[in-house]
Amino acid sequence: MFKDFLAHIDSIMARDPAARSRLEVALAYPGLHAVLLHRAANWLWRNELTLPARLVAGFNRCLTGIEIHPGAQIGERLFIDHGMGVVIGETAEVGDDVTLYHGVTLGGTSLTRGVKRHPTVASDVIIGAGANVLGPITVGAGARVGANAVVLKDVAPHATVVGIPARETSDPAHATSAWAPPPVVSAVKSVEPFLAYGTPCSESSDPTACMEKEILALKQRVQQLEDERRGRVPDAAE
Repeated sequence: MFKDFLAHIDSIMARDPAARSRLEVALAYPGLHAVLLHRAANWLWRNELTLPARLVAGFNRCLTGIEIHPGAQIGERLFIDHGMGVVIGETAEVGDDVTLYHGVTLGGTSLTRGVKRHPTVASDVIIGAGANVLGPITVGAGARVGANAVVLKDVAPHATVVGIPARETSDPAHATSAWAPPPVVSAVKSVEPFLAYGTPCSESSDPTACMEKEILALKQRVQQLEDERRGRVPDAAE
């Protein structure tokens, strides 16, 4: 159990450059605390101690700002980064090595009791900040869900989806590389870059490069409009 705990901490450090030590993660990361408290709540729930389970889950929410229903099934090494406002519903299933950012909702769309109402998130999925994954759908292994996306349909393994409603987008850095688990939890070296917030931003997935590219395009457009206004549009042959 202690080895599993250390593996969980190491997996968080591999995904968060702000994490400086195991001790810091163990003491100061509410996403880790939320998962540990959920383990206790889930044990109570599975043993039909539903009221104590809900009380532990309520304490978890007050302490961490993360709401996980005690009936939700959570895999190993879940990393909830920042955490505030995350909601995981009763029949949700989350695989191993999943990363969720703040404001993520794994919600249900049905009022029927005793049926699957919430999403299934397979292993190694990244779901960006503010994304909503709704209904009894499946997000395939290695998929990426962009920030603020609203996912209402199944997501294929290793696909990247963005927007409202979510649609698959081309992400060469993600699609062309062979997927492997994070190296801290696997002997296989990962050749796929960790996509922070699950959101692609240009071919290199570099937000700074994306911003510079957009600024350059805007400058070129402004210059073109100024030239047109002055009647000095350069000849195309020049």
